Amino acid sequence: MATGESFRSLSFGFRISHSYISLIIKETLSVLRTKLVPIFLPDANTIDFKVKAAEFSYKWNYPNCILAIDGKHVWIRSPINSGSLFHNYKDYFSTVLLAMVDANYKFIVVDIGSYGKEGDSGIFFKSELGKQILGGIFRFPEDSALPGSNIIVPHASREDDSKKKFNYRLSRDRRVTENAFGLLSQIFRVFYQPMNINITTCDDLILVACCLHNMLRDAYMENNKRPFYELDSEQTEPTNNMLSMTRGGGFYNIEGFEVRDRFKHFFNNEGSVSWQ
Repeated sequence: MATGESFRSLSFGFRISHSYISLIIKETLSVLRTKLVPIFLPDANTIDFKVKAAEFSYKWNYPNCILAIDGKHVWIRSPINSGSLFHNYKDYFSTVLLAMVDANYKFIVVDIGSYGKEGDSGIFFKSELGKQILGGIFRFPEDSALPGSNIIVPHASREDDSKKKFNYRLSRDRRVTENAFGLLSQIFRVFYQPMNINITTCDDLILVACCLHNMLRDAYMENNKRPFYELDSEQTEPTNNMLSMTRGGGFYNIEGFEVRDRFKHFFNNEGSVSWQ
């Protein structure tokens, strides 16, 4: 996981046959999944999302946001007899890691194993996570001044300055997932090349990597131990390196538009920041 070396390469280094190494890895990942998931990826309903929202508000200037959600295509060798199921729009074979990430780059909820040919929205709607959210089972905090129980999408128009500000603030929050995926890949170099293992073992590897990533994030925050609400109010001005959002489309309900407009109004008035 750390180096991304092939089984044959490892067999030379450890003087163990590559076939036996594959068995060791398969069994080790299975045990790690059983032991680590309850510790580092517990049931989301046990998490205090008001604390998560407070962290997002402080660190990313976005109130009433509990988690950021996005998908990552994990490069794999095409499984036997899978046809084009795992072939994605980027022209390689992949399985998808759909993740909800908190303000500290920790994975809170993950869905692993969808076909690479599927889009993020399709994976979300069919996942257990999506079914819980859309079915009202997911335990969101109670509504506060700005309703926070909707999934917000950017404005398609780029002409209005107020919409640009909203898109920037939303994109800044969405970038949290990209940062988390980047940190995951930097530590576990196996994500930088195609995984030539059984798809079930691959799912275990991704899940274990997410758990170990959370463990490392906990250690990092412990070493820099100061609660976010005790930090100085003065924050570093971010670099304005966000590109304008491309025009989007789709079918969204009227409630989503209303919530988005409320956020837009908030970001351009009482929720404005000096550096934007």
